[in-house]
Formats: sequence, structure tokens, C-alpha cells
Amino acid sequence: MRITRPRTRAGATTAGATALVAAAMIATPLSTSITAASAHAATPAEAVPAVAGHQLVSGESSPLSIAQCQAKWKIACYTPVQYRQAYNLNPLYKSGVTGKGRTIVIVDSYGSPTVQHDLDVYSKQFGMKSAKVQVKKWGHVPEFDPKNADMTGWAGETTLDVEMAHAVAPDAKIVLVETAVAETEGVTGLPEMMSAEKSLIDHGVGDVITQSFGATENTFPGFDKGDFSSIGKLRYAFKDAARHGVTVLASSGDGGATDSTADGKGYYKKRVNSWPSSDPLVTSIGGTQLHLDAKGNRTAPESVYNDNGAGGGGQSHVFDRPAFQNGEKKVVGNRRGTPDVSMAAAVNGGAWVYSSFDPTAVGWDVSGGTSEASPLFSGIVALADQAAGRRVGDIHKALYTLADRRSSGVVDVNDGTDNSYQGVTGYPAANGYDMATGVGTVDAARFVPALARASRHS
Repeated sequence: MRITRPRTRAGATTAGATALVAAAMIATPLSTSITAASAHAATPAEAVPAVAGHQLVSGESSPLSIAQCQAKWKIACYTPVQYRQAYNLNPLYKSGVTGKGRTIVIVDSYGSPTVQHDLDVYSKQFGMKSAKVQVKKWGHVPEFDPKNADMTGWAGETTLDVEMAHAVAPDAKIVLVETAVAETEGVTGLPEMMSAEKSLIDHGVGDVITQSFGATENTFPGFDKGDFSSIGKLRYAFKDAARHGVTVLASSGDGGATDSTADGKGYYKKRVNSWPSSDPLVTSIGGTQLHLDAKGNRTAPESVYNDNGAGGGGQSHVFDRPAFQNGEKKVVGNRRGTPDVSMAAAVNGGAWVYSSFDPTAVGWDVSGGTSEASPLFSGIVALADQAAGRRVGDIHKALYTLADRRSSGVVDVNDGTDNSYQGVTGYPAANGYDMATGVGTVDAARFVPALARASRHS
């Protein structure tokens, strides 16, 4: 994966109307079918994230309906109310399972100076109570500059992360960790993120950590020589999380079966994978496309995310197949396969997000990418933590066990094509586990209590 590139934002302009379509991707640009925003890519020497397809545009004054989005931009756009219906979350809320008493940790470079205000506006718009965002700065975080494209890129990612986590687990506490060094391809920025995570874990802060960033495994020092120690030295936070029962999630990326090159300006012409998503201590969250009506009811089965990006997935070149994937040997071979499970990520079916960190683009935007999917799933984990009355911890064993019992709320995704991208052939959606969507997605009303029960025995 790339070393922490925030999911990108891009403007879509049709018939004089301008909207912000943010591809919440692991440094993956949106394709030109939605927008061909001016690319901002940085070389490693500049030590900034390669935020391709990033363009600041004026936001909408209010969210539009699905029909209006389709008429203006040829995409569907969804609200948290519709997401809640689609993922069958409402029965949990009615029973009191709202994430209360649980804490979601979100890690982003720089953060956003308006994150609390923006969450308040977002929540009010959709009839939800807001939540207090506790901000923890790690290191000397520079003052926010709305003219700095790297900072605004991360601010967009931060906004997406916070609002998506809150949409699923409305009563969960949110701790936002803002680091001082931007993550790029390779190691840059990751040590700060990992040390911040370990510190919070050691201090008992957080039940689930969501990471919407990643760096291609191939871009780490020593990779070409078969030396994976540079990744190994960064795993200490995840090992610490396992000891403390903290669940760790990461976006699988938006480059399908490929991912960004070291300079952030292109993609490998072969199948690659990215870290931390590829780490066996991390639950890899892939992407799907929802098909909903105005009430949030499904008009078709969830399908593979492959529009303006594609859900990351494939074999790790660093990690061997972990025990929890032994039942999937025919699919993953002898390597760690990603993703493990998936949530909404397609731009065509993206989420409404409100932001005001850029004074020239205040308003409502539509966002997609697996950096949407990971915070969405962090909300699912927070709900399961509450239902279990304890941290569910590393969910891999429980997840793959539940996937064999379809009545447990794991929903297979075998619709759509595959996650091919940028000319690199991906993996097809298939019955059971596949490296396009993992075990599939979830019906929360069934999955959350099932995960809570299974975690007691894992």
C-alpha cells in the first residue's frame, strides 16, 4: 500500500453544477468517468502524500436526492439514513445497541480544524445527535493551511472518517489522532502513526482503530531484496493491540489488484498489495457498491466496487497465509489474502459528507473509496463491543467462522465483475471468499450479536 495517502477528492462538473466527489481511497485517484481533476502527485523527496485527482470545488448547499445526483452527475448518492436501512442497523438501535460506552480511534495526518463543527452540521442534517470528537495531536502538528493541498486532502479524509464512523455507531466516543508527518509511499509518516496508536492502546484509549491509509508493500526499503524488516519494525502497535484486545482495521485500497508506485504518480503493472491492510494482525476492509432506493432498500444485491477506483485485494508478498485463512487455501494459496470483509465504497453510491475546512468549498460533498468502508466497519465493531460487554478484539477467527454460517449475518457478495484496475487483471466476485470483497459484507442486525457471541469463544 502507499504509505498513507489519504483518499483523494475530485470535482465533478456537469451542466454548470459543481460537486465534490471524494474518492476516499488509499491514494488512488478517481477515474475520469466522474472527474479528471488536476492531479497533485509528489515525489518521495518532497515527503508528502501523493494525492492524485485532488481538486477543491464549491460544495452543495444541501444533500441532493438519489434522482438529483443521477441527473447531475450520473451517480447515486446516499445519506446515513439510507445506509442504516441498507445494512439493517435500525433494529440494533431500537434495542439500545448504539455503540454507547465504546471508543473508536481514527488516525490521520494533520486532521481538520473544523471536524467538530462539521460533524455537528452533518448530524443535525440527518436528525442524529452529534458526538464529541476528542482530538489528540501527536507531535508538533503544523497549523492548518487551507491553501496547502496535502493538508486539505487529509482534512477531507479526516472528515469522511469521523462522519462515517458516527453514522454507524452514533453513541460511540470518537478519538481523532492527528499526526505531524504526512504518510506517503514507503515508511514516511508511518512511524508517527504507529507510535501514536501504541500510546493510546497502552493508556487504555480505544476499542477499535480504523486506518484509512496504506503504502504499497513494494515501496518499502529492502522489499526488492526480500528484506521485509522495514515493515516488521512497524508492527509493534498491532502486536500491542492484540495483547490488549483492541480491534485494528485498515482500508484495502482503491487500486484493485494493483497499487501506487513509489513516486505516487502511477500504478504497478502487476498485482501488488499494501500495508497495513495486508498485515495478518489487521482486518482488511474492502469495498462494495450499494444499489438503493430513496428509502435505503436494496434494488439489487451489493456488488464489487469498481468505478472511479476499485476495491483493493489480492495476495500479500510479505506475509504467509495466516491460520484464520487456512479454509481459503484454494483462493489465497500460501499467502495472506485481502480483503477480509467489505462495506460501501463505490463513488457511484457514495456518501454525503459535510466539510468547511476550506473556505472556498464549504458545503456537502459525495465521497467514496475504501477509506469510507473502514470507518463504516469500525462502527460495526463498536456496536459488537457494546453488545458483547467487552472488546471483541482480533475478529479474524470469528469472522471466517461466521462466514461459513450464512444465517449469522455475513452476506456473500458475488455480484458484479472483479477488481481489475489500470490494466491489471483483478480477482472476480465469487461464491464464498474471494479477493475482491473477502467474505462479503454484513447484515448488522444479525452480524453484530453473532460477532459478540463468537468473540467470547475465539
